Amino acid sequence: MQVTGLVWVITIAVILGLFVFDFFAHVRTPHEPSFKESGSWSAVYIGIALLFGGFVAWQWGGTYAGEYYAGFVTEKALSVDNLFVFLIIMSTFAVPRKYQQKVLLIGIVLALVMRGGFIAVGAAAISAFSWVFYLFGAFLIYTAVKLLKDSGHEVEVEEKRDSLIVRLTKKVVPTTDEYHGDKLLARIDGKRVVTPMLMALLAIGFADLLFALDSIPAIYGLTEQPYLVFTANAFALMGLRQLYFLIGGLLDRLVYLSYGLAAILAFIGVKLVLHALHENTLGFVNGGEHVSVPEISTPLSLSVIIGILVVATVASLLRTRGSARPHTAEPEPVEPK
Repeated sequence: MQVTGLVWVITIAVILGLFVFDFFAHVRTPHEPSFKESGSWSAVYIGIALLFGGFVAWQWGGTYAGEYYAGFVTEKALSVDNLFVFLIIMSTFAVPRKYQQKVLLIGIVLALVMRGGFIAVGAAAISAFSWVFYLFGAFLIYTAVKLLKDSGHEVEVEEKRDSLIVRLTKKVVPTTDEYHGDKLLARIDGKRVVTPMLMALLAIGFADLLFALDSIPAIYGLTEQPYLVFTANAFALMGLRQLYFLIGGLLDRLVYLSYGLAAILAFIGVKLVLHALHENTLGFVNGGEHVSVPEISTPLSLSVIIGILVVATVASLLRTRGSARPHTAEPEPVEPK
């Protein structure tokens, strides 16, 4: 797959343009989006992501389009799991509902920029050392086992409040626990301080960066093309803000989602190990010769991933049927006048 520098520049410009449009059209004026607004724009961004897959098919063929779609579906599924932590962070910092869009959007952009570095490093490692697939595969299988052992999504609020990035920020710059509208910085007694808005934004961005430790190896198990890895990540993150408000009230009903994600990560981990064996160059494995093992095709990968997500979602909704709790508005913190 040959991707010219011009295509990279145009793609990045379009993605940044969509984020800028999202900010000025929906986020600049603080408000809590309605269900209709969240649903319609979620559909728009998913539609854009699907259309981009058609562009990939037109330019580079159906095989690469299939890899892109498999990567996009996987990243989207993993991003849903991230929303649990985002909800906890919003609650920890008591971010008013009308300001949460700004925190999410800027945090997501920050995360995408940092993920770009991860993607570049991963591409360089794969290009230079084919045995990296062994490491990626083993890490994903380990992550799947760990995810199964973790008990739900309960995370101590104090642990989030005292996360590394928050502690470092408080040590370096003066902070305040009071909100000043949607400002990231405020001036108190002539002294510039960091508001909880900026603290929550940093927590969201770096939490998503930690999630990339799982998602980047996972998508490299579906495609070795950095361009597809980057665009699948970008389009999966692009609609995350709308998805947060759209299904926030349903997250506590997705009780089997972690099991489904563990199964997906384990499946991709096995796929990576099989690919590593097929491309083997390690001297202590089969004398450095390739190992004749079956490889999992992209159509099969996409079918398995979608199948697991459907089963996990349907099983969760059936298990929690009738137990959904009505959404109650969060108390608005008092803002200084």
